[in-house]
Amino acid sequence: MRNVVRVFSGLAVPVLAAAVITAGSPGFGAYKVKQGDTLSHIASRYGTTVGTLVALNKLPGNGNAIYAGEVLKVPGKGSAKGSSRGSGQGSTTESPAKRSQLGRVTYVVKRGDTISGIAKRYKCSQANLLAANGLKPGDPIYAGKPLQVPVKLRPKARTDNTFAGRTYSDKVVAAANRNRAILKKRKLPTRSEMRSLIVSTAKRHGVDPELALAVSWQESGWKQRVVSPANAIGAMQVIPSTGRFTSRLVGRDLDLLKPRDNVTAGVVLLSRLTGAARLDIAVAGYYQGLGGVKKNGMYPDTKVYVKNVLRIQAQLERGWDPLR
Repeated sequence: MRNVVRVFSGLAVPVLAAAVITAGSPGFGAYKVKQGDTLSHIASRYGTTVGTLVALNKLPGNGNAIYAGEVLKVPGKGSAKGSSRGSGQGSTTESPAKRSQLGRVTYVVKRGDTISGIAKRYKCSQANLLAANGLKPGDPIYAGKPLQVPVKLRPKARTDNTFAGRTYSDKVVAAANRNRAILKKRKLPTRSEMRSLIVSTAKRHGVDPELALAVSWQESGWKQRVVSPANAIGAMQVIPSTGRFTSRLVGRDLDLLKPRDNVTAGVVLLSRLTGAARLDIAVAGYYQGLGGVKKNGMYPDTKVYVKNVLRIQAQLERGWDPLR
């Protein structure tokens, strides 16, 4: 059976064997999200995990939808002004930059232990160990006493900046987060309404409606609220650079956050692609870029994408309705 250490926040933190990484000091603070922040960066700053922040703040999905100005609950004593200082129980002699990389280990003192011995074992300074526990030099410790030991955390691989096996910059991910937050607040068409919009737009631009529907179903399931870490937006999953390209083709600025403009951008791109290449290459070009397909051939994931889209198109032509 696992022992449990109960902290002042009321959360139960399991301790495996003698020690386990905990999410900072007892209690909670607040952190105001700044432009460019990602949840993984905030988690690292406060010595916790993305999963913990998602749970504490009841964030949707994997927590991608955070936005500048939002105040998040964080473990320990945070700052609502977006301070980069780490949380702590008492003060430490570490600089703010170093504190942001620290976590805590709960260690139960054994007979014969000393402050210097524990500090050496965990590769932390005696001063930091004392400060983390509100102790002064010379204060006694005893067997069975739990100590909070500051330890350096290994940086964890990010998961909020990857999509389809590709990694995107913090700037792109931040833009995606902002767009996702905007769409979250909007009243948007139902999937049935999006289907009708795709069909009417495809007919207007001379594109096979079943092809446009198949691409959108593969990309988003006919949902305008979807934004990928690559900042592909909406029902047709159009990235901003493609939105600018298709805006020039139609002669007006397209707002990819608006359902009608998003569908127009995707359909116009399909029209351009199907006019320049055979169907499978055109579909591959929608996913990988036509230039990339012609230069490098289809990547393995592109081949899967094309197969899926063409299969969905054939099913739609036979009367399949995924919304039933």
